[in-house]
Amino acid sequence: MNVTIAPLADEDVDALCELARLVWRQHYPSIIGTSQTEYMLAQRYVPSVIRAELAAGNAWWDVLCLEKETIAFASSFPAEARHEMKLDKLYVRPDQQHRGYGGMLIAHTCERAQQLGYPIVMLAVNKRNTKAIAAYHKHGFEIREASVKDIGGGFIMDDYVMTKSI
Repeated sequence: MNVTIAPLADEDVDALCELARLVWRQHYPSIIGTSQTEYMLAQRYVPSVIRAELAAGNAWWDVLCLEKETIAFASSFPAEARHEMKLDKLYVRPDQQHRGYGGMLIAHTCERAQQLGYPIVMLAVNKRNTKAIAAYHKHGFEIREASVKDIGGGFIMDDYVMTKSI
């Protein structure tokens, strides 16, 4: 099987947004409810938002393709306050999970962090997202702290901040 990781191209933004909607609508309603799921999708996964991030050039969006079909993606950016790389998004199509693709994207992000001189990769994960927490532990992340953040619309993100030393 041919697996590649490449930067997100402008022409693939719409497909990435579709993949995000598929993953989120299957996974998150049981954790954060349907209303917050839809609110966060509208905040983060519309083509104009992603294209603006790409144009700003301060974040990396990577897509993992299996036989030229996008099945997973990740985004990351420098979290300068602590001289860390933040793994901001990591999602794998539900029917392709548990096959190592998420781990490939984690390794790719860690390699980028190392090349750029960031000694730590950090992320935030919902405290009730037990499957993701277990996966991040498997890849060497540890919980550093709890974080509650108001994201507007009457919603909060109740997360763990997890870190991995590179």
